[in-house]
Amino acid sequence: MCGIAGFLTTGAPRPGRDLEARLWRMIATVRHRGPDDEGVWTNGQAGLAHARLSIIDPTPAGHQPMASADGTVWISFNGEIYNFAEIRRELDSLGYLFRSRSDTEVIVNGWHAWGPEIFSRLRGMFALAIWDRRSRRLILARDRLGKKPLYYTTTPDAFLFGSEIKALLVWPGVSREPDLSAIDHYLAFAYVPAPDTAFAGIRKLPAAHYLLADTHPDGTIGDPVLVRYWRLPEPRAARGHRQIDELRRELVFRLEEAVRLRLLSDVPLGAFLSGGVDSSSVVAMMARAGSGTVRTFSIGFAAAGYDETRYARMVADRYATDHEELVVEPDAVAVLPKLVWHYGEPFADPSAIPTYYISELARRRVTVALNGDGGDECFLGYGRYRAMHYAALLDRIPGSRAQIERLLSLAPRSLERQYKISRIREVLRAPREQPFRRYAPTLLAFTDADKKDCYAGAMRDQLERSALDLLAPYFGEADGIVAGANWADIHTYLPDDLMVKVDVASMAHGLESRSPLLDHVFMEWAVNLPDQIKMAGGVTKALFKSAMEPYLPAELLHRRKMGFSCPVDQWLRTELKELAHDTLLSRRANERGLFRPDYIRRLLAEHCSFTRDHHPRLWSLLMLELWFTMWIDGPAEAAVLRPAA
Repeated sequence: MCGIAGFLTTGAPRPGRDLEARLWRMIATVRHRGPDDEGVWTNGQAGLAHARLSIIDPTPAGHQPMASADGTVWISFNGEIYNFAEIRRELDSLGYLFRSRSDTEVIVNGWHAWGPEIFSRLRGMFALAIWDRRSRRLILARDRLGKKPLYYTTTPDAFLFGSEIKALLVWPGVSREPDLSAIDHYLAFAYVPAPDTAFAGIRKLPAAHYLLADTHPDGTIGDPVLVRYWRLPEPRAARGHRQIDELRRELVFRLEEAVRLRLLSDVPLGAFLSGGVDSSSVVAMMARAGSGTVRTFSIGFAAAGYDETRYARMVADRYATDHEELVVEPDAVAVLPKLVWHYGEPFADPSAIPTYYISELARRRVTVALNGDGGDECFLGYGRYRAMHYAALLDRIPGSRAQIERLLSLAPRSLERQYKISRIREVLRAPREQPFRRYAPTLLAFTDADKKDCYAGAMRDQLERSALDLLAPYFGEADGIVAGANWADIHTYLPDDLMVKVDVASMAHGLESRSPLLDHVFMEWAVNLPDQIKMAGGVTKALFKSAMEPYLPAELLHRRKMGFSCPVDQWLRTELKELAHDTLLSRRANERGLFRPDYIRRLLAEHCSFTRDHHPRLWSLLMLELWFTMWIDGPAEAAVLRPAA
């Protein structure tokens, strides 16, 4: 796992020394991603930079940027390819020579031999840049599920790319103008959906795509061309009758294979163990692989309802892992600037905080950690899928909505229940003919109605359209509201929230994180399972849980889903109360003129008085204003080169 950056300049090739200096500045911003080695290469027109976290072949032979044997193809690569030995054997048979044991050299020779076809052969995670001297072409590529990030932009004199936005911002002339349309989407979803970023003109390379940037004889750069090289099979084609016992056995076999592939490492390796079903299943498969004692890491919080360490210990004891756990009481005021710096654009998923801390804990003893990400997407594990399941059932029962409304009116009036009841009512009232609008209340921080109350100034121009329009196409490709919700999550929430969260939080500490449940071969199989099997009887992740019964404690498998999060709602009433008030109602925030101060005051007052729970909106606004303060208001150099620790 590494950090990469580079450029393609316009005009005639330039003196190398000036461009090398720029490459060193770019890679310095992401050195936390690759603390073991670094290097740059340029021919005066193209340039590649690399910060290396040595995992496979940590010898100098694996140094990057790396060239093909004939020097015509150069690469800077971030990721791990688990089937590289198989591809190498094929390249050996074609006469290619290798100077290292690294997967990087397999990719550079694979491009030399097959061109873009190499990307479809790779089983793993990657973001990479290739300069092909033969065609005078720069190629960027990103893995199928979007595990590894890649950003790009253009200036009058260059096309630029990097693992993080900050690597682009050190290049002269890159604008730091905020993109209000992207910020509108952020306030809906708590993350910025690809291909946009919060900076106007800076883009994300979408998952499962590669980009071609050609240089013309006159020194100009052609418009970048985006090509999609892989798709999951659409869920409406995912039908067929199979015996449940057979599916359980196949699930275990396929998961064990995906885990075994990810045990490849020349450095210490372990696993996150949250105490949930997914990470516990990965640890169980690691133990079954028989590669020695598994190292596991757990964190919990002192706040009631946020600590799963008891369940993590059940799994650790069952498989005699070398287990380490830490109950943390985060200094939320101190950790927030670190998160804002590392994420580089507004990001309001609160689980970034425990992911940051567990990565820090694991990195003290290992360089690679497996995780359980992807189980909820593969096997319908979110409660919001169950809500869609029952909403669809209610549609078939005359008068059921009125009966549900009456029951809701009799429910106890605790703050937590009020928040849930309001979401249930929104689901019930959403138009049946637009399933993506029915799904929206289960995942949005700001609804369209909230935005009308909140927005001021230039942000009001964003009210002409709805961020929900991003979800609509995915529901159109799926058969039924549950499948549509799941399909939308796989293409938006998964790559743009979950994968971003894990990549940034782990790489902040120079830790490589691997996700067996997001192995693309495993996932292609999982999406071909009918929803009524994956969530039998409305039980989330029913098939997965039943397949894991021989390997995990029943108490863990069938308990209520907790989620890997932290008590943000409580913090906003206690240790973060003053910071939230001072930041969101500051003179600088008011002068920005994007949001109505009276609306924000009302949110803060109602939340702190326990009148209503507004933490999703307040947290999103707080993380946004902290981003503005660090990345838009302050001097560029101070923000970009701020110490990461």
